[in-house]
Amino acid sequence: MTDEEVEASIANDPDWADFKDIDWSDAVLVMPARKKAISIRVDEDVLEFFKKEGDGYQRRINAVLRSYMQQRAKPKKRA
Repeated sequence: MTDEEVEASIANDPDWADFKDIDWSDAVLVMPARKKAISIRVDEDVLEFFKKEGDGYQRRINAVLRSYMQQRAKPKKRA
C-alpha cells in the first residue's frame, strides 16, 4: 500500500476516530523489564490452561506471578 492508501484506509476506519486527536509529542518510550530465562515445573493442567488462551501464555503466567508478588508486598492492614 502507498502512504496515501494507508491514510485513506485509516480515515475510513471508525475505530480510528478515538485515536486521531492524540498528541504523541510527549510520548515516552518505556522499555520492558529484562526477562530471565529459567526452567520451572508446573502442573500439566495449569500449563495447558494458559496455552489454551493462545500465544503469549508465558507472558500471562508472568503477569499472574507479578500480581501475586505485588499483593504479597503490600503492607498488612490492621483491623
